[in-house]
Amino acid sequence: MLRVGLTGGLGSGKSTAGRLFAAHGAYVLQADEIGRELMQPGQAVYGTIVAHFGKIVELPYGGLDRAALARIAFADGRVEELNAIVHPAVIARQAELAEEIVARDSVAVVMVESALIFETKYGGEDGWRRRFDRVILVTAPEEVKIARFVARAAGDAVLSDEARTGLEAEARRRLEQQISDERKASWCDYVLTNGGSLTELEWQVDQLWPILARDARVVQTE
Repeated sequence: MLRVGLTGGLGSGKSTAGRLFAAHGAYVLQADEIGRELMQPGQAVYGTIVAHFGKIVELPYGGLDRAALARIAFADGRVEELNAIVHPAVIARQAELAEEIVARDSVAVVMVESALIFETKYGGEDGWRRRFDRVILVTAPEEVKIARFVARAAGDAVLSDEARTGLEAEARRRLEQQISDERKASWCDYVLTNGGSLTELEWQVDQLWPILARDARVVQTE
């Protein structure tokens, strides 16, 4: 098994890259998706969040009020409190899923897609260095990242100037809490640039995949 971290700031397009790698045969574990599953009612993480932040983050019919939780975490500067609850559980679940995959496929490329591979303070001694054999960074210009965040948040709705400005400000707040691409790149094995067309990103993934698949076979024989 080759353990690969796939990271990038908000709006970088790492999820798109993840889908392209999955099409080649990578087993892609999405940290956000795992987090959402662990934050469902009945899960220990859910109960801890409500106990810590209060009933204000719980919807009347059950479930988390994600908008309220995001405001508390990002606007009120309490994101590390949330991370301390969610990140250890997500990282532990990633490890469990990876072990399940390698039991079926010893030369698997298991890719964890996460925006916060470097930012998280959790994951045990040596952190990301211990968790991953390779790390890939997906980059894009900041204005492209912001535009993608706004488009994703808006969906099919037509935004007012005020709403657009608010979303752009929210994107910048989140980006400010993430390590810069320049610094991340110095820690990564590979960097994919995603400021242009999908075809350009596809070409980069196509070039990198055989290298990862080869490395997975080499690791398996060691």
